[in-house]
Amino acid sequence: MSNPKVDLTNCDREPIHIPGKIQPHGFLIAVDESGRICYCSENIYALARLEASVLLDENLSVLLNSITLSSEVSPIPAIVSLFFGGHNTDQLNPTSLHILSRDYNLIVTASGAYLVLEIEPAIPGQQGLVQKNIGSSLSKMLVDKNLDHLIANTAEQVRSVINFDRVMIYRFSADGHGEVIAESKTNNLDSWIGQHFPASDIPLQARELYKKNLTRLISNVSDSPSGIMGLPGLENLDLTFSQLRAVSPVHIQYLKNMGVASSFSISLIYKSELWGLIACHHYSPKFIEFTARDSAKLMGQILSSALEFRQDELNHLVHENFNANLDQLAKYMLSEASMSEALTARECNLLSIVDAQGAVLCFESKLSTLGTVPTKDTLTALCSWISDHVEDHMFYTDHLASVFPEGSSFADMPCGVMMVNISKELGDFVLFFKPEQRSTVSWAGKPDEEIKRKSDPLLNISPRSSFELWAEIISGKSLPWSFEEIHSVSRLRSEISYALNLKATGVRVLNERLTSAYEELDAFSYGISHDLKNPIATIKVLAQLLLRDKSLTDRSRQISVSIESSAEKMNRMVEEVLEYSRVGRLEPKFDIVDTQALVREICSELKLIYHLYSPIIEAGNLHNIYADPRLIVRVFSNVLTNAAKYSQKHQTPKIHIESTLEDNLVKFRIRDNGIGIKPADLPRVFDLFSRMSNVGTIEGSGVGLAIVKKIVDRHKGSIWAENLQEGTCFNLILMAPPI
Repeated sequence: MSNPKVDLTNCDREPIHIPGKIQPHGFLIAVDESGRICYCSENIYALARLEASVLLDENLSVLLNSITLSSEVSPIPAIVSLFFGGHNTDQLNPTSLHILSRDYNLIVTASGAYLVLEIEPAIPGQQGLVQKNIGSSLSKMLVDKNLDHLIANTAEQVRSVINFDRVMIYRFSADGHGEVIAESKTNNLDSWIGQHFPASDIPLQARELYKKNLTRLISNVSDSPSGIMGLPGLENLDLTFSQLRAVSPVHIQYLKNMGVASSFSISLIYKSELWGLIACHHYSPKFIEFTARDSAKLMGQILSSALEFRQDELNHLVHENFNANLDQLAKYMLSEASMSEALTARECNLLSIVDAQGAVLCFESKLSTLGTVPTKDTLTALCSWISDHVEDHMFYTDHLASVFPEGSSFADMPCGVMMVNISKELGDFVLFFKPEQRSTVSWAGKPDEEIKRKSDPLLNISPRSSFELWAEIISGKSLPWSFEEIHSVSRLRSEISYALNLKATGVRVLNERLTSAYEELDAFSYGISHDLKNPIATIKVLAQLLLRDKSLTDRSRQISVSIESSAEKMNRMVEEVLEYSRVGRLEPKFDIVDTQALVREICSELKLIYHLYSPIIEAGNLHNIYADPRLIVRVFSNVLTNAAKYSQKHQTPKIHIESTLEDNLVKFRIRDNGIGIKPADLPRVFDLFSRMSNVGTIEGSGVGLAIVKKIVDRHKGSIWAENLQEGTCFNLILMAPPI
């Protein structure tokens, strides 16, 4: 088994999950599926009077036959059999053992292909006492509806279970440093509430382990760890989920520097990420039995759930408020002739969708401002920097000076800035501003203290030794931009793009073509329209009349709104079905079609419609075809529009169309780099009303490709879709012009 020397010159790279050692208050063996002992801690002798080297490569039965158990039948073989039989053995922890006149707890965990058996001391009567206290502690926690009270009470209740000198609730910030936000302690200790600790105190790989193994006990910082022996050729045993895993010597020294003799921690998880810790310190050695640790872990899980629920509830309220205001702005943009007035002239305006102090809209070379904004010279400098340095359609920072240091020469340069491009080519954008938020942070020791090298060749370095209170004034920063604000501004961009597209020339041209096509509908289509649309219109009007009745209950009003919305959807669907029906009745009138010119015209329109996403449309060699010009334009228009629509979220949307001529048939390949089509959806891509499972919020009815398929069939051609590594390819075969 390898025993690599740990290089502690970079704490973030220390392999703390494979230390090759355990804490000596317990013992460890690891077995494979056959029951062979592959790893064994060297201190097994104190338990079984057997050398680890003797046990290695032996069957587990050798160990069981060599120790005295209180019961005639050991539970260990059954546990091993259950584990390797695929059963969850977590609920078996702990299993009580009585070995050589002493009580022990057996804890089993997995480590790759091995079952790890950890045996640690049990305290007689401890389990019953913990179970008696845990119910009371949980009841006291769960009555708190105020999150701050719940956090403070959790510290109290955890301390009542494990009886440590100090129990802290420690919250991580976005940059990894931590703050003590609540504590329970003995009266002789100074309070640490409000103190901050640098991110380097808990390195990255330690934070990752805290996400996997939710509790961590160090019973005595002065204990010498016991080594783990393994079969020749085996790597160090992965102790990620171990209870006894030895501690980094750097962390041991860190605790000694603080005067801490024993520590215990419980992870607090929010959205699968490490939110913080319940950090517990004792100033003399202290072992906590597994049942007490597990009860404390349950308290941590309850607090984690409460954190997630309360934060989600708050985020949801903010999200709903921003969304409602965005909906109102979207209506203004569609009804107003002036985009600037729609976004700035009313009480509901750009500042209603974020928690910002000021906003600037630059549209059609005109600046509109809201709230507190920088002077014209400052804005000019800021916009120039953004134009030169920001490529993405969105940019945000709460510390502008860190990326734009030249801006500090302007006295009114904001600290928090968010920018969203409406059109980079036309210079249209929106800016939001947040002011400086000065604060004083109390650090437990300087956060930037250098790690000092020691003469000890084993450790090479030592952790910081100073924990004297040190105050830092934070300036030049605003409050950070929240996820809800970022999402809200991103949606604003989509709503502006949608409103502009409806008014764009390309959309008007397409609407004129559709109007002309609808005028050609025959009597059959007219009859269906009359028979179906009139009842639907009646339903909609009746629903609207009901909504005017002030005596309606809230439930009745909701039902009426739903009826009106459903009638409108039915009306749109009838229109599309009529188009589908009409295509099937038309007899194609064949003529030579200049495909090159046709595609060029469609691509020109697409660039107008999707100009905000700047799709790159490449056309290779395109052969003429023999088809009905009125119908075939819809095939190419629909497929190319889909390519543009479903690739618009790509950083660089690309569409490529080319053709080859074989045996009087022209084969077109239309490729995009969009979201693609899942393999399971490919067989039904041309079915009527079929929408793919991954389209999300992209609008569509599932009729367009069905119309395409029907037109192609009327031309005795063929069309099919295939998945690419990125995006989709539509293959289309049509007749070449007669020779």
